[in-house]
Amino acid sequence: MQLLKRFGYYLIGLALGTVAVLFFWKNKKVSFDYGMDARTLKSIRIKKRIFSDNVKQLLTTKKIDTSSISQILKNGDVDFGKSKARQKPCAEYYVTGKDSLKNISLYVIRCDSSATIDKLFFK
Repeated sequence: MQLLKRFGYYLIGLALGTVAVLFFWKNKKVSFDYGMDARTLKSIRIKKRIFSDNVKQLLTTKKIDTSSISQILKNGDVDFGKSKARQKPCAEYYVTGKDSLKNISLYVIRCDSSATIDKLFFK
């Protein structure tokens, strides 16, 4: 009976702690970017975004808004096989969109202070 009582106290404490954490973090903009894709995309999103002339022309021609690019950089998949993540001084990443944007891919050059959208691919 003593073990069952301890287990009950543990569950009550765990539940109260979970509710407290959810209450305190509810109004904060907290993100848990622990995966490789999530960390890479976040590091691209927080830098100054620059579009190459070729990409600007394609965006105008295909009538694609920069919000679509932002959506790809938020929810996209990074293909590390096609990327050069360890290249110095600027790493290069191949990012593919998801869902309705899966036919658009980006080639992004990420430097220390900026991220350049260098190429735009359509499937």
